[in-house]
Amino acid sequence: MSRDYRQHYTKEYFQKWNYADRSMGRFSMYWFARRYFAALIRQHAPNDGGKLLEMGCGLGHLLGLLQDDFQCVGIDLIDYSIQQTRLNAPRAEAYQMDVNDIDQFEAGTFSAVVALHLVEHLPDPEATIRQVNRLLKPGGLWFFVTPHPEYSFRRFKDRDNDAIGKDKTHINCHVPSVWKNWCESNGFVMLKQFGDGLWDVPYLPLIPRIIQFGLFGLPAFLQVLTRTTYMPLALGVNQINIAIKVE
Repeated sequence: MSRDYRQHYTKEYFQKWNYADRSMGRFSMYWFARRYFAALIRQHAPNDGGKLLEMGCGLGHLLGLLQDDFQCVGIDLIDYSIQQTRLNAPRAEAYQMDVNDIDQFEAGTFSAVVALHLVEHLPDPEATIRQVNRLLKPGGLWFFVTPHPEYSFRRFKDRDNDAIGKDKTHINCHVPSVWKNWCESNGFVMLKQFGDGLWDVPYLPLIPRIIQFGLFGLPAFLQVLTRTTYMPLALGVNQINIAIKVE
C-alpha cells in the first residue's frame, strides 16, 4: 500500500485544520467534547484497569483525562503530536507510528481502542477495523467518531468548503450504515450510533452565526452535559460509534 498520504500530516496540519478554527480553552467546544468522550469511554469499556489505545492521539488531551482509568497508549504519525501527548498525558505511552503498523501489538492487548476523527483519513478503514478487533480483548470497546457526510442540514452547506469537505484528506467519509456493516462483519456488535449536533453553522441566511450556534447547538450541548446519547444521526455533523467486540 502506498503511504504518500503521510506527507499531509505535519505540525501545520494541526494549525490549518484540526484546531485552527476552534478554541481549546477551558469550556470551549473542544474542552467539553473531550470530557464527554472520556465519560462515554469509561461507561462502556471494561472496568478492568486494562490498556487503552488511542489511534491518532493528536495533542493527547483525551489520554490525559483517561490516564488514571486505563494504561494509556497513544500513536500518531506526527512527531509534534507525540511531543504534545507526552506533555498533556505524562503517564501515557506515546509512539510515532502509522495506524497501518498496529499489527505490531499482540492480539488481545487492549480493553479499549479509540479513534477520534481518524478513520475517514485511512486508505482502507475496514482493514483497520479488522486489526482493531484483533487487538481487543473479548468484550473490549471500539469507540470512534467520524464525519456523517449526509447529515440532514448539510444540504444548506457548500459541501466543498464546510467542516467535512474543506479537509481534502477526508478520503473515506461514509454514512453510518457503512461503518455499522464493516464493524459487524468483523466481529463487533454496534451498540450505539448517534450524532454530535449541528455545530457547523451558519445554515441559514440573514440570521447571525452566533444565534444559529446557540439555537442549533443547544441540544448537543445538553447531550454533552448529561452524558447521554440521544441525538439522532441525522442531526450530527459527526457520527459517534460505540461498538463492542463479540465475546
